[in-house]
Amino acid sequence: MGYVKWKFLHRLFSSALQVLATQAMFRAIGIGHSHSLPAAAALNWVMKDGLGRLCRCIYTASLASAFDTNLKRVRFLTSVMFSLSIGVELLTPVFPQYFLLLASLANIAKQISLACYLATGSAVHRSFAVADNLGEISAKAQIQTVCFDNLGLMLAASLNMLLKNNQRLQAGLPFVVYPIFSAIDLLGIYQALKHVHLQTLTKDRLEIILDKWIESGHVPSPAEVSKDEGIDFLWSKGRQMWPIRIGCINPKGQIPKLSMMAMQSLSGEDYYFMCMEIFCRGLARKGQLGILLCLREGASSTDIILGMLQACYVRKALQLSSWWMNMVVAGDVSDLVLNEWFKLNEDSKQCAKRDMCLLNEQMSGLGWAMKNILLSTQERVRYSFVDD
Repeated sequence: MGYVKWKFLHRLFSSALQVLATQAMFRAIGIGHSHSLPAAAALNWVMKDGLGRLCRCIYTASLASAFDTNLKRVRFLTSVMFSLSIGVELLTPVFPQYFLLLASLANIAKQISLACYLATGSAVHRSFAVADNLGEISAKAQIQTVCFDNLGLMLAASLNMLLKNNQRLQAGLPFVVYPIFSAIDLLGIYQALKHVHLQTLTKDRLEIILDKWIESGHVPSPAEVSKDEGIDFLWSKGRQMWPIRIGCINPKGQIPKLSMMAMQSLSGEDYYFMCMEIFCRGLARKGQLGILLCLREGASSTDIILGMLQACYVRKALQLSSWWMNMVVAGDVSDLVLNEWFKLNEDSKQCAKRDMCLLNEQMSGLGWAMKNILLSTQERVRYSFVDD
């Protein structure tokens, strides 16, 4: 019910804004004001051009994996984009000479938002399915959307009827209600996404689970992880000390000695290895120490969970000691540092293997989908092992 309540606010005010924006666009190209509201209502869902559809295809193709790994963030950011596109459409009567440019930009943003909405819809609906009744959930969601959108249309029509005798106020109505309706619209989608408890495992979601496991000895439920996960904005990532990254060593850069030693110690039974790295983030390109988990071709979901659990244990040990940070920053790769690193790796690996059985049991019991770990394009890069 919490999701439906916030979805109602989102769709109601979003639909009302769309009608007012389309009405403003008709006014910008000179269609009579008295006929603009019915036309806006009739053409609200069919105003699309070729450029918008082309950009929609490009966007969908370039961010395909992000719809799974960063669903909430992509969904919310495209909702912000959609809200801004309505604001651009409202400007067309003010700058009628730039109508084509403004309308095209707004339409591109709307097409991108629509692509995200369609791509993420099934995952959102699946999170509410309790007995493989995805079809029923999707059907009910469509009914809700149509009803809420119609109420938004009625709201826009009512506002226009209240001001029908004052064309000046009616022309300024969209600019008055836009910031209010947009704020309520975005609040609705933001709060609604908080009630979406995804059971699929991504790198970030798995990291939250494993940190909770190490800290308290129990696996959090999808609802608990959803609360900690939030929308996961780009600027909020990497703030934790020793962030963990799944990927590969940069082949263009100088490979640190610790990484070389880690690779040289690999055997045919290893499906991952870990090393430290210094990566740059933010506009200032400030260097930050982190842990890199490299996966081998053929690594299973169990291997990924084991590797992430070991990395979390390593991070916990590193956070408790400032000695490691001082050694890495100073570039110290003495035998003492190498021996301590391999000892830390071995101890953490034993801890991870010890926990795996009970961890898997608790995760399965709480409904986590452990068959596949959803990784981004960069996280899916693997290394090959060649046994001489």
